[in-house]
Amino acid sequence: MTDPMRPTLADVEEAAARLHGVIRELPLAGARWLEDLVGGPVMLVTENLQRAGSFKIRGAYNQIAQLSEAERERGVVAASAGNHAQGVAVAGQLLGIKVTVFMPDGATIPKVEATKGYGAEVFFAGPTIDTALEAAQEFSSRTGAVLIHPFDNADVVAGQGTLGLEIIEKMPDVKTVVVCTGGGGLLAGVALAIKSTRPDIRVIGVQAAQGAAYPASLKAGKPIELATMNTMADGIAVGRPGAVPFGIVANLVDDIVTVSEGELARAVLMLLERAKLLVEPGGAAATAAVLARPADFQPPIAVVVSGGNVDPLLLMRIIRFGMAAAGRFLTVRVRVLDRPGSLAQLLETVRTSNANVVEIEHERFDPGCSVDEVDIVVQVETRGPDHRDELLHKLLAAGYEILDR
Repeated sequence: MTDPMRPTLADVEEAAARLHGVIRELPLAGARWLEDLVGGPVMLVTENLQRAGSFKIRGAYNQIAQLSEAERERGVVAASAGNHAQGVAVAGQLLGIKVTVFMPDGATIPKVEATKGYGAEVFFAGPTIDTALEAAQEFSSRTGAVLIHPFDNADVVAGQGTLGLEIIEKMPDVKTVVVCTGGGGLLAGVALAIKSTRPDIRVIGVQAAQGAAYPASLKAGKPIELATMNTMADGIAVGRPGAVPFGIVANLVDDIVTVSEGELARAVLMLLERAKLLVEPGGAAATAAVLARPADFQPPIAVVVSGGNVDPLLLMRIIRFGMAAAGRFLTVRVRVLDRPGSLAQLLETVRTSNANVVEIEHERFDPGCSVDEVDIVVQVETRGPDHRDELLHKLLAAGYEILDR
């Protein structure tokens, strides 16, 4: 590698040879429900089905496999919310190298347990990936363990770039490739692999709006630290782009777009329902962008589904949030007189709309209620936005005061 800060297409091709027989060969999955929106072919790149549940093993294995014997004896250390941790742990297990991982305090239990299950020793370090990374860097300096950075390393970027080679091979007519983006390792690698051979293909990165470091950084011309992040997409919640991927992204990527929390949740729900794929919020970011703004992407489109490691408890909340974002779940609060028959009358109005009541709650002690009033909170399943609006209209027409929804 001539420039340690900038991998080349040759490095990506060498990484592909190195990963042969290590990673799973996954077919692309059709997405008719997205094709109907964009008016052309859409294929899902199902890295959520990759070993360890995400694309991360590509970059991790590519770097670790090139370590010297002396470096292997010292072991490796990584920082991750879970996907990179598992990729490094699997790579270390395959290569017989000790792995230590630092994770944020809020890392989900399944990701923590899976990382331990692959043989890694896990420590917790602060609230974010960035604080965990600081702890990993300190551990590396103190022990000599080789730091396997989740995205800011040329070998890691080259390994992630092997996915770009696969996309071109499996979908030679592709015009747009949409990539979930956190620190930028996957986006940079895919862009490098694709633009080196097919500069006509558009490569677009997608970040969670509440954890998007790239837009401001690209505008400033250098990596900029986010002051705050608050997103369910923990796998792509990175406060500062890496120097290695940033240079590639700035030169080769056509656009960076963002998606809301509601759009992420809706994408997770649609992938589960329509594609039968279990996907974490960060792994659904690219799908969310195409689903929310289909006219912005020219088909044929390859949509990267980058990870599927999601906490079941979080998944339950995401599904409900996604149903609400899709107009299929409604929580409505009405204030009525606290007398016999009030609840029955309210439910009769709901029944006439053929909506399904999921849960009901009485709240008599709200400071806004008079002594003869009660707030009733009703959670309802609807068939979509039109059905939801029909129910709200009927409630208003029946004289109910809707306090919030």
